[in-house]
Order: sequence, then structure tokens, then C-alpha cells
Amino acid sequence: MEMPFPDQTVIARAASLAARLRAAVPDAVIDDPAETRAYECDALSAYRCPPLAVVLPATTEEVAAVLRICHEEGVPVVPRGAGTSLAGGSMPTADAVVVGLSRMNAVLETNYPDRQVRVQAGRTNLSISGAVDGDGFFYAPDPSSQLACAIGGNIGMNSGGAHCLKYGVTTNNLLGVRMVMMDGTIVDLGGPMGEAQGLDLLGVVCGSEGQLGIVTEATLRILPKPAGARPVLVGFDSSEVAGACVAAIIRAGVIPVAIEFMDRPCIRATEEFAKAGYPDCEALLIIEVEGTPPEIAEQLGLIRAIAESFDPVEFRESKSEDESRRIWLGRKSAFGAMGQINDYMCLDGTIPVSTLPQVLAGIAALSQQYGLGVANVFHAGDGNMHPLILYNANKPGDLELCEAFGADILRLCVEVGGCLTGEHGVGVEKRELMVAQFEPVDLEVQMRVKDVFDAQWLLNAAKVFPLASSAPRREAGRDTAKARAA
Repeated sequence: MEMPFPDQTVIARAASLAARLRAAVPDAVIDDPAETRAYECDALSAYRCPPLAVVLPATTEEVAAVLRICHEEGVPVVPRGAGTSLAGGSMPTADAVVVGLSRMNAVLETNYPDRQVRVQAGRTNLSISGAVDGDGFFYAPDPSSQLACAIGGNIGMNSGGAHCLKYGVTTNNLLGVRMVMMDGTIVDLGGPMGEAQGLDLLGVVCGSEGQLGIVTEATLRILPKPAGARPVLVGFDSSEVAGACVAAIIRAGVIPVAIEFMDRPCIRATEEFAKAGYPDCEALLIIEVEGTPPEIAEQLGLIRAIAESFDPVEFRESKSEDESRRIWLGRKSAFGAMGQINDYMCLDGTIPVSTLPQVLAGIAALSQQYGLGVANVFHAGDGNMHPLILYNANKPGDLELCEAFGADILRLCVEVGGCLTGEHGVGVEKRELMVAQFEPVDLEVQMRVKDVFDAQWLLNAAKVFPLASSAPRREAGRDTAKARAA
């Protein structure tokens, strides 16, 4: 991991920089080393590096003022939402200023006739639905971290969630953003009517991992709450059979609102944690359908018929709202429950649904090869895998072994026709694996897009692209910034 220490010129000007930032954003600058350590990592906590300073602006204009100063001083900037990134997306470098959006959490406008809501980027995912729930609406993308994760981070990583099988991921529910460029320029992309004619710049920004600008506001699509919903639990004797059942459901043209997968290690951990009443089995599917009572009954009938052809251990329909809540509490608590019993690294490869049995078998074989356990919990309906590799953070060499194991899993995802990430992003975790999916010419084109938005490579620059590929641009950007600041 590259975590460069501050350039001596930057160190010499640190006090001056802090003074300029405080003048622009009073009571929002943190530069005490003891306090900046709170921002040294995100949820990929195996890697950490305290930043030069942290700024917590409250408005778009304050973000613009901070970026303008950092641009003039040639200081790198790392955007940060809630710090829930599992790919190191908001991990700083020692010469960088972290711009945190936690204070920017307001709902700015609600438009029910057009089914839209406009929020500041620090607003948490779940609280968006909470703000419109009383009027019968909800915001569809629902990452497992939705209680904590911020909408700005969701846009940066194009996050999905359990219900993205039916409703799509962030880009399918994003209508517009207000964004601050690295030089402090404020731009609006899309809006209430969506993207105007021309280049799809909104599509470029969504999933760009904070490398093109800092999103400060978002206009989002909200949807009427469905008439009803019901999850079912389906248990199987093996993960491979459960994966084959998922492929059969999708192949039959049945599109539930969600199909979630958990294997035995994850079932055990979540059952102890959430007491959801999960069956004792090797693999479990949570399948949820929506609609009116007749629509729900028809869908569940089709799903039951398909599942029975795979000889399930148990097929259990939820009978009450409380039972449904407990079923989902178990799934939503999976990462936290596993964290209570073991150190782990969570991956995020995506595969064609038809290859689920093959990939699950491959992961099991790799687990034997590396001698590390793995728990599988993921969005099975769209093939978004989340293997949790179990390791001992205090055992020398275990982290490196875990990383090698994870890299092989992600290469397997690419080999079967999938990709390196579904919703967590590339960050620092997968940047050196980008060559497994993209040719050099592909990476060059992607880096040229960043050149247009951030010519000096000051925004989250040590992320996404392999360090060898991006080094010339980052070095040239630093030289240009130094010359201008001198």
C-alpha cells in the first residue's frame, strides 16, 4: 500500500495551510495529530494513515472554498462520507486533507408528485427513506451499511444492496448532483428532469470514487411503498445446490425483489447475534417478493416449485411483519456478527448468476489451498459476491495470505465473465488487480477522463488505478502544484 509521507514543502507550509482553511471554514478544521487519527482509515481498517488535516464543511460553498485553497497550495484532497468503505476508498495519505461531509446531512427538498428528493451528500442512506416513509415512499438502494453509510459515498461507489435485483443500484435511482471540482468550481449535472442531451456526465461521476469532484447534493428518485412484501427462507444441504437454485429462478424469468445467500459459517454467526430463527443447514436463501396478496401468492408458488426441484431442507414463508423483520435483521447484521467472532476481509466480486455453483466450488477449493476459512454472504440474484475471508490480524503473515486468497477469488470472478467489484468500489484494495480486467489501453482511456476533471491529480489520486500506471500523472500533477504554489 502506498501511503506517502508529507513532502517537506507541504510540512513547512502546514501551519499556513491550516490558517487559510480556518479563515475559510471557521470551527471546522482538525489538525491536531491526536485528533486526525480518527480519520486514518475507513472500514478496510487493515490499512491506515493519518491525514495532514481534516475539514468538516457544512455547505457546498464551504467545500468550494476548501478545494480552492488546496488547489492553490497543491495539497491532495480525500473526500469522506461516513467512512464505511470496505475498499479503502476514503483512506487518506499523509500529505492530504480529508474533506468530510458528515455535517452536510439535510433533506433540502421533497417532491412527491415527481417522486424526487434532494439531499445533502452526508445524509445517511436509511434516513432518506425515513424522511419520506410517513408519506408512503422509500429510497430503493439499500447497502447493508445503510444505517451509517452516506449518500455521497453511495454515489462514489455506485452502491447497491439487497433490493437492487428489482430496483437497480445507485445510478438507476440518481437524477442529478451538485459537485465541486478540484479548483473550487461548482457544477450541476442532471437534475429534476435527469440528464440533458449530450454526454452522460452524471453516469461518469456515479461510481468514480471521488476522483472527479466532491458531490455535495443529490437529487434522488423515490418510489411508492409496495402494497405488501413477504420473504421466505429456503435451506439447502450445500452451497452449490443453493447457487443452482438461484440460477434456475432467474432463468425461469422470475424476478423477486431480493435473493440473498448465506452459508453455514455466516448462518451460525448471525443466528447467535440476531436470533432470526434461521434453519440448521449448509446454505440459506432469503427470497423476498412484493405486490398485492394475489401477486405475492403467485410469485411464491413459482419459487416454491423451482426450489422443490432442488430438494430443500426447509421452505418457510414469513407469517408476520415481526418474522419478516427478524429475517432481514439477520441478513443485515451478517457483517457485524462475523466481526464479533473473527477478523475478516470482505470482498466484492460480481459474476454471471449461471456460474454461482462453479464459483462457490472454486472459493471452497481456494479456502483449502490457503488454509483460511471463508464465509459467504451476498446478493445472489445479481451475482454480487461478498466472501468474508477469515484470518488472524495478530498473526504475522496472515494478512498477506488473506490478500493473496482474495486476489485469487477476484481473478476467478473475472475469468468466469464477471468483474472486480459490484458496489464496494476499487479503492486501494483492488487497484493492482485492475490489470486482470482491463487492458492498458482501457486504463489509459479511464485515466484521460480523470485528466479532464482533475488535471493535477489531487483528488483521491492514489486509488483505483495501478500505481505504476498512474505514477507519471501523479508526479506531474505534484510538480505542477508545487510550481504554482511556490
